[in-house]
Amino acid sequence: MTSRGQRIAIVGPTAAGKSDLAVELGLRLGGEVVNADSMQLYRGMDIGTAKLPQSQRRGVPHHLLDVWDVTRGATVAEFQELAVAAVVDVVTRAAPALLVGGSGLYVNAVVDQWEFPGTDPLVRARLEAELAELGPQALHARLAGLDPAAAVLILPTNGRRVVRALEVVQLRGSFTASLPRPSAHDAAPDGWVLIGLDVPRVTLDERIGARVDQMWAAGLVGEVRALERRGLRDGPTASRALGYAQVLRLLAGEIDEAEAHAQTVRATRKFARRQDQWFHRDPRIVWLPFDAADLVARAAAVVEGRRPPGP
Repeated sequence: MTSRGQRIAIVGPTAAGKSDLAVELGLRLGGEVVNADSMQLYRGMDIGTAKLPQSQRRGVPHHLLDVWDVTRGATVAEFQELAVAAVVDVVTRAAPALLVGGSGLYVNAVVDQWEFPGTDPLVRARLEAELAELGPQALHARLAGLDPAAAVLILPTNGRRVVRALEVVQLRGSFTASLPRPSAHDAAPDGWVLIGLDVPRVTLDERIGARVDQMWAAGLVGEVRALERRGLRDGPTASRALGYAQVLRLLAGEIDEAEAHAQTVRATRKFARRQDQWFHRDPRIVWLPFDAADLVARAAAVVEGRRPPGP
């Protein structure tokens, strides 16, 4: 199978090395990266999202980075429209498109061309009023009781997405039931190849701890302080991002810096477990060990329809 015009998704939990693999594979195949990390879409959110700087992209074109201002709310459906257009643009030029990220809803919305249900203004207004009164954690607990699978997908601090999921539950009876779940007999659609990076849980926890340490050392607090001046605190989506939400609490005087750091590590580890749960339910994904010495060769073999080398 030729890689020209191929659609490739590289998925897995945060800190697994997806961005680095995408660059290496892009160099090998002449491909271009389409970002599927929901927070790397925001301008200025660089350190806390581990966004690759230009120097580390090594000339591989990257799409859908730095698209929105931090004050702008975002939906999966809006991202889907942008990402599908970006993928089509890349493959039309006979280059492989590498969709890269750990946001399960965002990845599957593009790969599986999900259709999203409409909205009900009255239901949405009531739920948003409850969000303001009760807070996102309380609504997330309600969602967990109504649709546990949906609660796994959505951070308890992301009130906007919790409200949307509860709205769909009320309108359709379930949030996740409206999302197609692939079976072991399903092939990836429209020529997609899905590659996952597998990281043992203990190792992943260690890597997340090291990543948060690195973000703090690189100036995450200063980055959030600067973004706060640009309206981050009022951003309905960006303000909920891991690390950013905790530092905003620090800047508000609600917690000290040590606690903000510790909360970021804990929340990121919990989120990584949810990512693993989501992606490991998809039998179409070919899993590769994140630390394989020949990882790029294995990934290229999967793309080309060959059995990857190694155990």
